Amino acid sequence: MEIRQFTEDDWPRVWPIVREVVRAADTYTYDPGLSEEDARETWVETPPGLTVVAVEDGRVLGTAKTGPNRDGPGSHVSTASFMVDKDLRGKGVGSALCAYVLDWAKAQGFAGMQFNAVAESNVAGIRVYERLGFEIVGTVPGAFEHPALGRVGLHVMYCDFG
Repeated sequence: MEIRQFTEDDWPRVWPIVREVVRAADTYTYDPGLSEEDARETWVETPPGLTVVAVEDGRVLGTAKTGPNRDGPGSHVSTASFMVDKDLRGKGVGSALCAYVLDWAKAQGFAGMQFNAVAESNVAGIRVYERLGFEIVGTVPGAFEHPALGRVGLHVMYCDFG
């Protein structure tokens, strides 16, 4: 598996992954009816951010985006998001993408990485994030409407690079 910067030619292979994850409505707070145009605008970062893809034998396995969490006085903290092909979850693609963006953010001089809204029902993702150095710094109770579980909390997670 290779992780590399997203190119325009990748979008037709990234969009099905983004579409499936967003429509499932069980991990992301994006509108499940998000159009392809809006999804592309939301997912594909421009500098100082970065969007990457994990590829193997020409197949896009997953994708990540990263960059400053906020503008201005909060721009020293990065953030990231990850999406993996539903047939490949649990095979290390998400972990590899997360490790890649952590290394990238450190190399860019960010002080840490913050995830603003991790559904507490996303147990597999939380395990990966904690293994890579994140901790839950707060939870907003009932802030995420899970399609099967009802209202669950949204965690704020942080990894300090210091």
